[in-house]
Amino acid sequence: MKYIIRVASFLLLLTILTFPLPSIAASSTAVTGSFENSNFTGKDFSGQNLQLAEFTKVNLEAANLQDTDLRGSVFNVSNLQEANLHGSDLTNALAYLTSFNNADLTDAVFAEAIMLRSTFNNAKIEGADFSLAILDGEQVKKLCSYASGVNSKTGADTRQSLGCN
Repeated sequence: MKYIIRVASFLLLLTILTFPLPSIAASSTAVTGSFENSNFTGKDFSGQNLQLAEFTKVNLEAANLQDTDLRGSVFNVSNLQEANLHGSDLTNALAYLTSFNNADLTDAVFAEAIMLRSTFNNAKIEGADFSLAILDGEQVKKLCSYASGVNSKTGADTRQSLGCN
């Protein structure tokens, strides 16, 4: 009897390895949403859950993203000039070659975000939390020149979170 069970198990294993079942994969964009080459100038996204969303070459100039959940989102070559991100959560976000110039980033959370080659000229950052975020040194220096406040959600001091002297 043991011999028959072993032979049956071996044949089953051989069948599975020889004729594998087709796999079905879902991309992250199918689950979370991907926006590419879009113009959302002035659009209202306030309070929405946009976790893991991908924005590639998207114009979000003057868009309202206040209190939006953008954890793990990706901004690649996007424009957020004059956008309102007040109170938004961008923890673990990635922003590459993205403009946050003149944006309202007050009380926003950028903890552990990677924001290389992105610009923050004249951005309002009072109370923003940049804990463990990675930004270009030149941008950190500019932000430190006027950084102030404490984030209401995390309790992080903006200057300390940027590593200002």
